[in-house]
Amino acid sequence: MMALKAVHVSDVPNLDQVPENPSFSLYSTRSSKGVELGRSAYRIPKFLVIGHRGHGMNVLQSSDRRMRAFKENSISSFNAASCFPIDFIEFDVQVTRDDCPVIFHDDVILSEENGTVFEKRVTDLTLSEFLGYGPQREPSKQGKPLLRKIKNGNIVNWDVETDDTLCTLQEAFQQVSPSMGFNIELKFDDHIVYDQDYLFRVLQAILQVVFEYANDRPIIFSSFQPDAALLVKKLQSTYPVFFLTNGGTEIYYDVRRNSLEDAVKLCLEGGLEGIVSEVKGVFRNPGAVTKIKEAKLSLLTYGKLNNVPEAVYMQNLMGIDGVIVDLVKEISEAVSNMIKPLKADEGESLSEGVEAKPQFSPRELAFLWKLIPELIEL
Repeated sequence: MMALKAVHVSDVPNLDQVPENPSFSLYSTRSSKGVELGRSAYRIPKFLVIGHRGHGMNVLQSSDRRMRAFKENSISSFNAASCFPIDFIEFDVQVTRDDCPVIFHDDVILSEENGTVFEKRVTDLTLSEFLGYGPQREPSKQGKPLLRKIKNGNIVNWDVETDDTLCTLQEAFQQVSPSMGFNIELKFDDHIVYDQDYLFRVLQAILQVVFEYANDRPIIFSSFQPDAALLVKKLQSTYPVFFLTNGGTEIYYDVRRNSLEDAVKLCLEGGLEGIVSEVKGVFRNPGAVTKIKEAKLSLLTYGKLNNVPEAVYMQNLMGIDGVIVDLVKEISEAVSNMIKPLKADEGESLSEGVEAKPQFSPRELAFLWKLIPELIEL
């Protein structure tokens, strides 16, 4: 089994060394429902609403109970999100030391024993050790306490209203409605440079589960890790791959992560299908949307502003293809009211189900344009 090791950027093997016909190429002809694939033809057919970590991420220090309603990245959260008119759920996948893909956002698990708080890296745990934290499948068993570090640095109990066990990628496929799309974020530590052998092992483990259990479920892969995004595209051509970026709102050692323009360049060089950007990065650089569209790339966004209906309205007007949101109920309802399918008698030569752009008066548009910059300053 290939162990994780940190290496210098210059020592990372060139991705061109990946075999031309890796083991997953035999799946490359399977089509994915819900997306249209192909470098020139790929498009997202409607404005997507995607549930962040299922029903929404947990903000344990928030006074808003909605941010603690369901344990994030759990089967309960995924199925709660599925009750609303959304298209995908987004979740984070890491691979344990014994090669099992599991769903968990943070790089480390925090727990407590005999009054001492300790942390363990998820990828250093076996599957059995990982599942030993938090609520257990068997009521007679007591799991290790699950803690979390919040924004101010304090460590608190991971308390939510509807708790659930930690879960694997396979369980998500088996226990979530097959009509719900999965946006699978390939999660890696921002502070580690990974060698290609390690990336290959991790992605191989994930793809084995995806191709065994996905069937006709819509799938989108995404990653902040540029080499992982490029490699998963080389390993399969069935499902679209999006590059995640902060859009210039944060600066990283890897320059490929530092702007929307760098993201476009990476996508075009690696044959990726789209970009997922922090929404502030898009609002601060709206001209990039045109460049992204001219490059025939799709564009999704994430971030706190996506929980504000007006910000979502504006993105639809700008031509953005979808939003990842925490307030699934509120935003899915707002989008449903905002975008109505055009009827055949409302336009010429319209096919069934074609979406109408939201209609706003000049006064409303002026209000939105004024509101967005103010929101960005929050």
